Amino acid sequence: MIRLLTILMLMAGMTVPAAAQETATDDAAKSEAAETEAPAAEEDDDEEEEEAGGGEGVYEAAGKYDYGFAGVLARDNRTDLAPLTLASGQPVAGGEYTLKSGGYYRIDINADGSQELALSGGDFFRAVWINEIVINDIEIRPMGVHSLEFDDAGTASMSFIAVVPGRYTLSVPGSSGETQQAVFNIQ
Repeated sequence: MIRLLTILMLMAGMTVPAAAQETATDDAAKSEAAETEAPAAEEDDDEEEEEAGGGEGVYEAAGKYDYGFAGVLARDNRTDLAPLTLASGQPVAGGEYTLKSGGYYRIDINADGSQELALSGGDFFRAVWINEIVINDIEIRPMGVHSLEFDDAGTASMSFIAVVPGRYTLSVPGSSGETQQAVFNIQ
């Protein structure tokens, strides 16, 4: 008899948490519904304030982006930058690059093989997230990069997402001229 009562009490105790979970999910669903209604009301208030204030000094993102299945790394979202050139006595870049933080970019680095040259810029490489570096159809997905060195002629393509705003340079090590560097301004 005691065993029967013990089994019944255990079974009753096991159903109580399940019932409590059901009421908790019902309460959570009700609170979520209330939260989704509240932002809609807040958005209406913001629109009225913008109309009244004229929008001076307020800069707001245009909206949420629908990046699709591949997300931010989709080919449609990528911006191809003007290539960098590694050649003896030639400027590395034609001008400064202006990038947006969160933007997806690809840049080709072309070396003509006239001299063994490298591009170094630890600060730049720490300010971006590198998706891949492609050399001779070999894709490299690095955790970190400090420099790229070319012993012979060739092309390396680097795709990355600009992350940390600031002014960064990729330069030929040991050079002091402004033409021997590429300047990236991430906004």
